[in-house]
Amino acid sequence: MAEPRTATSLLRPAPRPGRHTSITRLMIPVLMLIGLLAAFVLTMPVSLRAETAPNRPSIVDDAGRTITLNAPARRIIALYGGFNEILASMGLEDRIIARTKADTQPASIAALPSIGTHMRPNTEIITALGPDCILQLGGRKQASETQQILESLGFPVVFFQPSSFAELFDVIRRIGVLTDSPQAAQALVAGMEKRLDAVARAVAHEPARPTVFFEVRYPNLLGAGVRSIVSDIVTHAGGTNVLANDMKLVRLSEEELIRLDPQVYVMQTGPMNPTPVPMHERVHFATLRAVKDGRLLTVDEHAFSRPGPRAVDAVEELAKFLHPQAFAGTAFDINQGARP
Repeated sequence: MAEPRTATSLLRPAPRPGRHTSITRLMIPVLMLIGLLAAFVLTMPVSLRAETAPNRPSIVDDAGRTITLNAPARRIIALYGGFNEILASMGLEDRIIARTKADTQPASIAALPSIGTHMRPNTEIITALGPDCILQLGGRKQASETQQILESLGFPVVFFQPSSFAELFDVIRRIGVLTDSPQAAQALVAGMEKRLDAVARAVAHEPARPTVFFEVRYPNLLGAGVRSIVSDIVTHAGGTNVLANDMKLVRLSEEELIRLDPQVYVMQTGPMNPTPVPMHERVHFATLRAVKDGRLLTVDEHAFSRPGPRAVDAVEELAKFLHPQAFAGTAFDINQGARP
């Protein structure tokens, strides 16, 4: 039976809320705020999410994988030389801790430990060096096999596979996220874009865009297809890639090349084409327009076929060859283009 309510009990003050009740009431709005912030962060692009958490940078690489580092990358191994050139151009040369056997740029990396080739790196040396980030060029089966081995050892491997300037600029920005250097990345991109714009202005009024064949290798002729950085270099230089194949490398016969009959023939020298046969010794090529007109150019493989900062040098070199009249009698200023 309930105790009858007396006058005294009616005058008794109501019990004060307990400590736990007060804490619960205070926590409700705090938890709601945390939930809203979490929802906001999850809806942000990955690159922006990385900027809000600079101590754990996160990107999506060109293999479609989300890569999250424990901290901004300070000890980096690039299994492709172009990435070393990007890091150096961003002022991060001191973060490169090793090189592959074929890498020579920037010159300072010659003193660094060699880890073998980019496709078959020495995992024991890599383990001893302890990188916090490994950059690899995608697109080859061997690269994927190497990635699996390195990741099994606990090293994060990031795949990049740029085949155009737009994709290259995106790679540079993502390297900026991984290294917590977004301003340096954007400054590099802006400088490269400025130079490309200058070339575009210089050749804008040229009446024709000559067809170009880019020799990757000869003998066993290989040409640069549409899905190569070379094709974008040709386009930015005011030319047209004579190979319309949606591939990076195109194998073709001499007969097919003669049928295509490019107006300009560019051959690279470097690891892929170390000792190209001189054109005058290629009897079947004598009928090509490019050979008849003497429009033959030999270029550095590392500048033309390696996606990196020097790809802009390649555009400038090729543009002057394709359109000499656009630059004749002018001082070509990379900041302003051709001028009187």
